[in-house]
Amino acid sequence: MDHQGMIIRPPSEAGSILLQVTLGCSHGKCAFCGAYPDKRFAIKDPETVLADVRLAARHCTDQRRVFLCDGDAMILPQPRLVEILSLIRTHLPWVTRVGTYANAKSLKRKTDAELRELRELGLGIVYMGLESGDDEILRAMGKSGDAACIVKQGRRAKAAGLKLNVTVLNGLGGVERSLAHARATARALTAMDPDQVGALSLMLVPGTPLHERAERGEFVLPDAHGILAELREMLAGTELTRGLFLADHASNYLPLKVRLPSGKGEALAKLDRALRGEGRLRPESARRL
Repeated sequence: MDHQGMIIRPPSEAGSILLQVTLGCSHGKCAFCGAYPDKRFAIKDPETVLADVRLAARHCTDQRRVFLCDGDAMILPQPRLVEILSLIRTHLPWVTRVGTYANAKSLKRKTDAELRELRELGLGIVYMGLESGDDEILRAMGKSGDAACIVKQGRRAKAAGLKLNVTVLNGLGGVERSLAHARATARALTAMDPDQVGALSLMLVPGTPLHERAERGEFVLPDAHGILAELREMLAGTELTRGLFLADHASNYLPLKVRLPSGKGEALAKLDRALRGEGRLRPESARRL
């Protein structure tokens, strides 16, 4: 396939056909993100995408899911997205779900009817970065939209029938705003009520603005104990109708997979034991982005 540069996908899409329909990220201004240093945002030409779909039709008959790369395929104009989803339906009829990253800006550009159209054509899940529910942190990190905007657009995606997976970043408020970050993020997650939360722990990436701030002493990342205390506060304040709260990414010190609301008590007890120094945490050398 015509995969240009580094390909990034959610952990849950590891077994999916990775169909690259855009390059890079349509926003590309988040201070913590070093995902696409080698790419400027661009839309891939239809002929290349069609060739990749035909290639997948010959060689990917055992894969039941497609993930649209790169950072925000939802930003594509509606006719182009419709065309891509129709190609998948025509050439890969065994595919049961298509997924993509999305952000508040790209979702806002779609009408409710357009989101429903995408759902009817096979788009089943969107992965959305909330990162923090604290507007001060979002501004400092260069995110597009405030918490209320991100929550609203996430709720619109759910209302259209799309499964919503929301990512948050523990540590993003630094030591100074750790608890404010945890509490505001819990409120935003509760308001958004996603099907799944992915809680990652911030790792400073060399070359990013946030790494440079940390080098200058302008940002102090919480240590492992601080990250766990923040995660506990966030989980304690998050109320989902029904969904998963996952902190099992390679960046996390203590892997958690929590079914809400039923599993919250057990997970909080596990975090409390870890905060008391009971049990082993993932060592720094084993943590990954």
